[in-house]
Amino acid sequence: MHDPGGEVCEHFVVMTRLPDDRRMAALIERGEDIGASVEDVARQVSALHAASPLDPDIDRCATAEFVAQLWQLSLDHLDRLRIGREAGAALARIRSASERYLQGRTALFDERVAAGRAVDGHGDMLCDDIFCMDDGTRIIDCLEFDDELRYGDAVLDLAFLAMDLERLGVLDAARTLLDAYAVHAHDHPPVSLVHHYIAYRALVRAKVTALRHEQGDADSRAAALGFLAQVERNLDRGRVRLVLVGGVAATGKSTLSRAVGRHLGATVLRSDVIRKELAGMAPTERTGDGVGSGLYSAESTEVTYRELCRRAAELLARGESVVLDATWLAEEHRGAAREVAASTTADLIEVECTADREVLVQRIESRTARGDDASDATHAVLDEQLRRRNDWPDAVVVDTTEGSPIGTDWLERELGHAPW
Repeated sequence: MHDPGGEVCEHFVVMTRLPDDRRMAALIERGEDIGASVEDVARQVSALHAASPLDPDIDRCATAEFVAQLWQLSLDHLDRLRIGREAGAALARIRSASERYLQGRTALFDERVAAGRAVDGHGDMLCDDIFCMDDGTRIIDCLEFDDELRYGDAVLDLAFLAMDLERLGVLDAARTLLDAYAVHAHDHPPVSLVHHYIAYRALVRAKVTALRHEQGDADSRAAALGFLAQVERNLDRGRVRLVLVGGVAATGKSTLSRAVGRHLGATVLRSDVIRKELAGMAPTERTGDGVGSGLYSAESTEVTYRELCRRAAELLARGESVVLDATWLAEEHRGAAREVAASTTADLIEVECTADREVLVQRIESRTARGDDASDATHAVLDEQLRRRNDWPDAVVVDTTEGSPIGTDWLERELGHAPW
């Protein structure tokens, strides 16, 4: 509309209603394939994030301190509602787990801010607000009433939709979303951070539905409790874990360590490899050193264990779970690893592999004949290890005499739920 002088005095906005049956949530309910739409969303969101300005106010909202405040505000609000009082024990567990993760991860959050991963994003992506049209995907209802609720880590923005896809039972679509975004944005965050942010987004939805229940919507009670269960599941999957896998030579430590690493998506660090790496040797290169000499002297062993712990501490602080594959014969070395776990607020799991001596001797002979392993252990080394091994009462014992008994049930029971 123009005034008598020809100046624009009022703007008209022409809006087109998008068809309800093309909402992503509706397609999921009908069992239709949404893979292409999810990938399109990942592409569009990565472009939105790439265009985000660099701004100290945005960076501040991606720090560990600010994220901790977000958790606290939502949990405090829930504590005052009927649902919160009903689910008091769950809220206490959620509060403890979220605080524990953030306390040891300052380095991760700081590095992501420094890398430009703090963005002005969408802030409220849900399947109901994404329309899968023939000519492309439409993402609507960007959060506008509070800038700070749009600001934050790029993964926090994406986690809203990943949370909603998980809630609707399409985990494969959630994985597709995260994988496609990683490719488009060249962003590969630790899985622990992804689960932490999914948990926070589920908490936001729990609060919203709890408020509806407070206002008289009886059906919102079950939804709110469901969201709280989703929060706990993701906090559990996102726990940062340090796993010590020990035992004398040929007990199957490395086989078990690899299985644990696959289960947790963890980095596996092996003392036999690091020992030789520090000496400038290839993993399968033979030293010729005897028991307690050269590369296997007490001094060299101390250097190797210090390096194991140093590398583990760096990875844990960045949100990566770690498996340390070594003999762990000495209690003092285990104590050093426990200090690393405590300083990074990582969950510590200790596992000792054992087997009958005759089986160990056979394995050592077979491994030596193949010449394809980093271990230089001999019969003499085995006997020395058995002689000086300290008791390990805190460890879960795994007898590998009959082969590795490790399966999914054992991994879930001893290590907890794996990340997606």
